[in-house]
Amino acid sequence: MATTIGANQQLQLGASCRPARVGLKRAVRVQAIASEPRVAVTSNNGAAPGTTLGDWSPESWRKRTAHQQPNYPDKEEVAKACGEIKSYPPLIFAGECRNLQERLAKAAVGEAFILQGGDCAEAFTQFSANQIRDTYRVLLQMSVVMMFGGGVPVVKLGRMAGQFAKPRSADLETKGDVSLPSYRGDIINGPEFTEQARIPDPWRLVRAYNQSAATLNLLRGFSTGGYAGLKRIANWNLDFMANSDEGKAYMDLARRVDEALQFMMACGLSSDSDIMSETEFYTSHECLLLDYEEALTRLDSTTNTWYDCSAHFLWCGERTRQLDASHVEFMRGIQNPIGVKVSDKMDPAELVSLIASLNPDNTPGRLAVIVRMGAEKLRAKFPALIEAVEQAGQVVTWVCDPMHGNTESCNGFKTRRYDNVRAEVEAFFDVHDAMGSVPGGVHLEMTGDNVTECVGGGSAVGEEDLNTRYHTHCDPRLNAEQSLEMAFYVASRLRQRKEKIAKQKNQHITLAF
Repeated sequence: MATTIGANQQLQLGASCRPARVGLKRAVRVQAIASEPRVAVTSNNGAAPGTTLGDWSPESWRKRTAHQQPNYPDKEEVAKACGEIKSYPPLIFAGECRNLQERLAKAAVGEAFILQGGDCAEAFTQFSANQIRDTYRVLLQMSVVMMFGGGVPVVKLGRMAGQFAKPRSADLETKGDVSLPSYRGDIINGPEFTEQARIPDPWRLVRAYNQSAATLNLLRGFSTGGYAGLKRIANWNLDFMANSDEGKAYMDLARRVDEALQFMMACGLSSDSDIMSETEFYTSHECLLLDYEEALTRLDSTTNTWYDCSAHFLWCGERTRQLDASHVEFMRGIQNPIGVKVSDKMDPAELVSLIASLNPDNTPGRLAVIVRMGAEKLRAKFPALIEAVEQAGQVVTWVCDPMHGNTESCNGFKTRRYDNVRAEVEAFFDVHDAMGSVPGGVHLEMTGDNVTECVGGGSAVGEEDLNTRYHTHCDPRLNAEQSLEMAFYVASRLRQRKEKIAKQKNQHITLAF
């Protein structure tokens, strides 16, 4: 019942929203490049940018090769489960996606910054209101730190309400002399190493939909019901962080924000205004399980275009971004803002072609390129990607995923070292500073729980602590303290960038006189 109420509350809002008008000033460097001769850009089928989507449909991906899909034993049951989901209400609405696209367009030119974070893979057994709340409020804390320190709006994008499926490097998992199908996320099969648990079950799709709907209902309530209001900023701290360095630094910042708010209210800002009591929060997940995504793709009545209504923002992973395969075919037709993850294996010319296929009209905010390489490889490979994209005159939002290029094994656990994660974020900002391009956001696997999955950081998780609170079903996540520490570092880099730009502007003004 709660899920239905949440959906109905947003239906009218989504239907009444108009397409966002994005009027943005291009960066000076991009303007200069755009005036120069550009390299030829073609899509995956050789068509020029702007090719009509007349040959696209929500099911046209089925004519291509679909990678990383489960091998269901009963296709008829898959059709029944997907048919049931098709009859359900959408989880999100087109107007919300258009609002998000406008925000992402601002991030592309440095007028906003994206904070994308949440679980590696959501789990049925770990689903609770408290867990959703804790991750949500750490994201709120991180966004306040970045906004106050960096001086730009922060777009909050959760890896929540749909981040269930995971690509795997191998189809089989072997323990001893037993090999079973790999665990691909609770939406597909179970994590238990038994033959029965590892059989893909299509009715898990329906359970995932229901959990996503309940999660979204709670997130909407938090975002518009007063919980996320800036007046409550000091109440977002988690109990176990009260005595940590990060918790103390956050409370100090909270007091400064509260003083600023008191000043603004003295100047006439009402404490009941939307900016004081509400916030925008969007959901995202990897567009991996195409049967599920197709079942939730709906025609928007206001624009007569297709939106994947499973999440506001979807991304294509490193393992499924082939130009001639199913995932790119599906994503090129949906009108949600989307992303694509790229590693050091990406060739600059291939990236230009991929962008042309996914964003043929070069719409600002439509496409984010999420780089995941590791610090050393990022410094070596990333500049060529930026240069190729700018030479092609393409507009993208650059986002750093410092998690997936830094996974290693330690004492039998998959882990990540905080110092390596931070080093990649540092390299991301450094490269953009050198290239004159814009760092648009960060993409983190993190949680509000007090877990011990990543080593290092201010929380001082050691290798010997990994087995203490290692709860992830898939990849290791930053805990709340490590996440907040990362937010303070990102804020410092945003502030440095803002001060550098202001200094350059002042120099230009001085020279003009």
